[in-house]
Amino acid sequence: MNRQAQGVVMLLLGGAILKASLTDMYLRYVKAGLQPFLIGAGALLVLAAVMTLWYDIRHGSAVDTECAEHPEPVGAAVGGRDLDRPGDDHRAGADQGHGGHGHSGRDGDHGHGHREPRVGWLLIAPVLGLLLVAPPALGSYAAGQAGSALSSQQVSDFPALPDGDPAEISVLDYATRAIFDKGLSIGERRVRVTGFLSDNPEGGQLLTRMILSCCAADARPIKVGMNGSVPTGLPADSWVEITGTYTDQQGTDPVNGDSIPFIEVLEWRPVQAPAEQYE
Repeated sequence: MNRQAQGVVMLLLGGAILKASLTDMYLRYVKAGLQPFLIGAGALLVLAAVMTLWYDIRHGSAVDTECAEHPEPVGAAVGGRDLDRPGDDHRAGADQGHGGHGHSGRDGDHGHGHREPRVGWLLIAPVLGLLLVAPPALGSYAAGQAGSALSSQQVSDFPALPDGDPAEISVLDYATRAIFDKGLSIGERRVRVTGFLSDNPEGGQLLTRMILSCCAADARPIKVGMNGSVPTGLPADSWVEITGTYTDQQGTDPVNGDSIPFIEVLEWRPVQAPAEQYE
């Protein structure tokens, strides 16, 4: 990979990051608050690529000038003797036959120049991933492989539910109030939550939402069981909007043994997946 190729790969990588961070695509990988850092990183890569290409086009490709700057004398010594001295032709020939091979090898090395590691071409992989593949956000399969993260949410105080009937809250908000507050902060009020359906190994389906600490690599599911007028006829990964009330029923997550709260479903409807699918 020469310097121009390096610049092109850097330009593609920076452009792919900018494309993802200036649209909703970046929300499939990281939290919304990291968008400014992604834009800055992509802009720096594009700037570095442009400067690299400009420098290389203006000054030419870098070459190994060691031989040109330090030419080896014509009368170079071989085996400690001057080849130009009379009577040493047979020694020179013997030395060349034995050690002259190494001398030619050095000249050959200088002619080839220095190469950068070929591993640099692997930078094209994330570029193709961002531009061509664009995988979806983590869904029911990832949720089924991980235990509920509810026990890691340390909540000591619960504010009042937002105004409105039903109250719009997140799956995480409902689950923490149901487990740690025993539903006291919910009372008899109706709540509305949105999530995707995931299969319950013990039968039925769960209302699920993935939560992030930083990026998709540390995503963990929040799972809520459903009673009453539960969604029917929808496959896993379908997004639904649930209106329901608190119930004290609880289940156990078979993956890690954590408690899974339930919600009494009053009504539901299918919805499109939101732009920000992680909580």
